[in-house]
Amino acid sequence: MVALVEQEFQRLLSLTDIKINGHRPWDIQVHDKRLYNRILIGGSMGLGESYVDGWWDCKKLDELFYRLLYAGLDNNFKMNARIIFQFIKAKLFNLQSKKRSLQIAEKHYNIGNDLFMALLDPYNQYTCGYWKDAKTLNKAQEAKLDLICRKLQLTSKDKVLDIGCGWGGFAKYAAKKYGCHVTGITISEEQIAYAKEYCKELLVTILNCDYRDLEGKFDKVLVCGMIEHVGPKNYRRLFEVIHKCLNNNGLFLLHTIGFAEIKKISDPWIEKYIFPNGYIPDMRNISEAINRLFVMEDWHNFGADYDRTLIAWFNNFEKSWDKLKKHYSERFYRMWKYYLLSCAGAFRARKIQLWQIVLSKKGVPQGYISIR
Repeated sequence: MVALVEQEFQRLLSLTDIKINGHRPWDIQVHDKRLYNRILIGGSMGLGESYVDGWWDCKKLDELFYRLLYAGLDNNFKMNARIIFQFIKAKLFNLQSKKRSLQIAEKHYNIGNDLFMALLDPYNQYTCGYWKDAKTLNKAQEAKLDLICRKLQLTSKDKVLDIGCGWGGFAKYAAKKYGCHVTGITISEEQIAYAKEYCKELLVTILNCDYRDLEGKFDKVLVCGMIEHVGPKNYRRLFEVIHKCLNNNGLFLLHTIGFAEIKKISDPWIEKYIFPNGYIPDMRNISEAINRLFVMEDWHNFGADYDRTLIAWFNNFEKSWDKLKKHYSERFYRMWKYYLLSCAGAFRARKIQLWQIVLSKKGVPQGYISIR
């Protein structure tokens, strides 16, 4: 039985020029032949868990996943009981309710600031950089921040709301470079403590606040890398809150990962081990959520830049591992290596996109001028 499953597995891999125990960097090295049944039964969950368990290796995980996904091999895995249960659960329950929203902070963003500071640039940007004219991660992230500021047409008179402010990178950049007042909100205690210290002596206010509890009026609103934690059952609520908080002549910029095709559920392995209750929107999700609330002024896709960003994060992670391993296990290393590099491969295959969407309440008079 194992031999038959192995043969079928090799047949599928041959469609992508991947070999079992081959000599190229994207070939899979199998250490435990139980791997084949585990993938057959568990799909992407079995693939990820068996890697973390050390059942297989690959020198270039990013290239492996690029080849698998570009060839559409992910569509060859049939829905198993776990995936069906996840789909039903997402349909019946609000997995990103106010109470459950704390799970992502506890399991991911509160892991430890030492980990994220090792990965990221000086502005602590845990979202895609803009590599158009950049050659380093630091320059790409500065370019992304300035791109956001220019798209929002920031001035020193603006009151800006940053929903999901992270460690305060955008708030610091916007307040320092454009002189505006920024209010940042997050539900991560680790991020709040860091951001308050990081932005001290600037026109920045950092609040522990769920977006559903927001009050006040603002000239500009930013949601950058946060809507992926909101969930489709709550998109409309989020946009209604922003509509209420945004002044009539203001602008709202949404920076989000987006699926290139309509998906019903998130990747089970990523959902379980990296981003609990996470959900990547597709274009339909967003268009339905903004209907009759906002005018779409600009939609910019630079998803290919996330590949380079993830590779840069992994390189920083690898360089810092000797210090990090004092606080994190070898299994954690394999888990985060798999996470960062498999996602890089997915963006390289263009299965996932990165969108910046500029929205207004009633339309910009004479039209919005796109910034690139």
